[in-house]
Formats: sequence, structure tokens, C-alpha cells
Amino acid sequence: MITAQLPILAIAPAQVIRGDGILAAQDAASLDAIAAPIARLGQRPLIVGGSHSLALAAPLIGTLEQAGLAAQTAVYGRDCSESALARLHTAADGHRADVVIGMGGGKALDAAKLLAHQIHRPVVTVPTSGATCAAWTALSNVYSDQGAFLYDVALDTCPSLLILDYALIRTAPRRTLVAGIGDGLAKWYEAAISSGTSQQTLMVAAVQQARVLRDILLQKTPAALRHWGGPDWQEVVDATVLLAGVVGGIGGAQCRTVAAHAVHNGLTQLPASHGILHGEKVAYGILVQLRLEEMGGNAALARAARQQLLPFYRAVGLPQTLTDLGLGEITLSQLHQAAAFACREGSDIHHLPFTVAPEAVMAAMVSPLCPELRSKPAAPARSSSSVAPEVQP
Repeated sequence: MITAQLPILAIAPAQVIRGDGILAAQDAASLDAIAAPIARLGQRPLIVGGSHSLALAAPLIGTLEQAGLAAQTAVYGRDCSESALARLHTAADGHRADVVIGMGGGKALDAAKLLAHQIHRPVVTVPTSGATCAAWTALSNVYSDQGAFLYDVALDTCPSLLILDYALIRTAPRRTLVAGIGDGLAKWYEAAISSGTSQQTLMVAAVQQARVLRDILLQKTPAALRHWGGPDWQEVVDATVLLAGVVGGIGGAQCRTVAAHAVHNGLTQLPASHGILHGEKVAYGILVQLRLEEMGGNAALARAARQQLLPFYRAVGLPQTLTDLGLGEITLSQLHQAAAFACREGSDIHHLPFTVAPEAVMAAMVSPLCPELRSKPAAPARSSSSVAPEVQP
């Protein structure tokens, strides 16, 4: 009998622990709340992160040592790359690690998750900023040593444990949370265009969660940035780190990323983009996607959505143009390189309900602020702006 391969959803971490200052707390109850769940996963944790993040790991290491766990740290480098993973394999083998703890931003967490996946060990994620939902997801992006996106890897499971310490997130630069807001907003614009007409129960749920995520970010972000560390700030962190991960978990790969992330991937091929945060490139990619939707036949709806987003972008400091990204001086050849990679075979951009060529992407990349189309659209098609945002900052 031939058994068909069934789709497997990795929806959420097995356990999420949230609190303010929980990693540095020294009372017995707090120490046990952190150490006990990790001890159930393994006795020899390898803590993977960047040099900055691992400098913040001292309280966690102390907690683990008090619980009798043999912890060791390993610096992953600058990118979740194949060479970085090879070094981490050596560190894990040398330590005889039976659980991996990722601590840091998106690339550190991706490296830790992929390492754990490859050595068949559980993974714990400890995000140090609100810049991405990498702490939640069963996905790792792999880059070259120079920072160019290569491919992503779907993992068997989400992390076994996610530890979200708001005190740790609060120390991260404002820019990181703003980038996470851009990345979170993309969940709606991408899910709606790729999956908005689906009648599948979980897909409908994922799209609606993406809409809720968008509304939370539009409503709460201004107050969150004005009152850093306050109640609205905490809700926005929960949105960017936790809720954003729910969308892809429930909806799967097609619901997760479309043109906004494809544009990000294309831009990473340019060395000049490597100082730009993931969510900043994705936020710009949302505007590019909406321009593509206008050119693909959704002129009125997509234009309205784009024009409604622009004041929000200006208010919070999200990039609207290549110049805002620091890429205003790239050459036509470099622009084509980025667009061609965004349109390569297998790219998420092909989740759009119309065919996209590199030339169209180039046109959209240089005109995200264009007030109107110069020619009449050919035919209507669905748009991620079919339910346009109504909330202004």
C-alpha cells in the first residue's frame, strides 16, 4: 500500500514562559520556573548566540548552574550560514549537548533552531529583541557568509520552550522593535493576497489572525514607542514575537510569505543592504508588493492600502524607499540582480495570483510612493488590501 505524504503543521512552541525580569530573578520560585523546564529537556545545554547576546546570558547561565546543569556557550558568528552551522556542530559534539538554547536576534535563533534540528535535540529560544517572530517559528533562514539569503529550512517542530523576558527586550534598541512591527505587518498583506480566498478552516483562521495582528500594530504602536516599556509596548512585543508566529504556524508556508519577503531576499544579495534589519527590508517590501498588485489589476484597493500605510511608516520610522534603506545609489544592474533573485524559481513571490517578472519588480521598487498608475489596469484580481486598514496612528 502506498501512503501519501501528509502535510505536517508545526504550529506553536510546546511551552511559553513570559515575565518581566524572569531571567535575572534570584528567588527560588523564579529560578525553578526557568531551570526546571530546561532540565526536563536536557542536562548539558549549549547556549548559541552572538557575542552581544551571550554577554547578557550570565543570569541564565547562573540559574542553570544552580540547578546542576552543565551549560556552555557558542558564538554563531554574523549569519546563520552553513559554515557557522559546521562550527556549531563541532561545539555541540565537544560539549555533548543534549539541548540547545538560542539567545539573541533572528539569525541567532535560526542558527540554534537549525542546529537542534540537525542533531535531533530539543531547542529553547530566548529572544533579545522584538525584531522578528523567529523565537516562535519552525523555520530557519540560511545565508551566505557574506549575508546573502540562500534558502530556508522547514523544521519538524517549533521550539520546545520559548522564554520571553520583557526586561531583556526593553534593553534592545528602538530600531529593532520598529523592524519587528514592519515584519509583523507583512503577515496580513502577504497572507491576504495568497490565502484570502481560501475556505479551509485553518487558512481562514490564519488570515484572520494576520488581520488582528495588523490592527494591534496600527493601534498600539504609537503609544508603545512613546512609552517604552509600558503596557502598550508589552502588547506590541507580544504581537511581533508571539502572534506573528501564529500566522505561519496555522497557515503554513503559503500563508507565511509572499512578495514582501521575496523582496527582502532579493535585497540581501546586495552587500550594501547587509546593515539593514530584516523587518526594515520586509516593510519596504510590503509597499513594493502593493505596487505590484496595482500593476496586476488591483489599482484602487492596493493604492488605497499603500496610501494608508505611508503616514504610519513616517510616524514610526519605517523605510518607504530605497533611499530610506540607504540604497539610493545602487546601480540599475544591482537593482536587476535583486529583482531577479526575488523572482527566481521557487520564490515566495509566485504566491501572488498573477505572473511577476523582474522588470515589474524593478518598476515597483523604484516607485513605492507613486500616487497613481499611469495606465489603466487590465483586469481585476484579488488584493491584500481587500480589507484595507482603517486605523491611523
